[in-house]
Amino acid sequence: MRRRLRILVMTSKIRATIMQTLYDQDAPKQATNLSINSDLLKRGRSMNVDLSATLEKALEAKLAESEAQQWQRENSNAIKAYNDAISEHGCFAEEYRTF
Repeated sequence: MRRRLRILVMTSKIRATIMQTLYDQDAPKQATNLSINSDLLKRGRSMNVDLSATLEKALEAKLAESEAQQWQRENSNAIKAYNDAISEHGCFAEEYRTF
């Protein structure tokens, strides 16, 4: 059975490198006003949750997800062409693989 292109889980080191390129991590902090559920805020504060760091991590994850989706949309034709070529011709050096 011929294998299709699959997205592999990146190692944390590679993921960290990619995250660094998503935004300028050395940019200065900027104060902002947010509206959030008051009970959620109260509970977060009562558990000593660092709200700024939590929001930054959540925004970073959302940005990475959006960037990945955009990359997939922009490259969907190439991915389809690659998968079609593999289906038709097989993988390069397929006869030598041991799995």
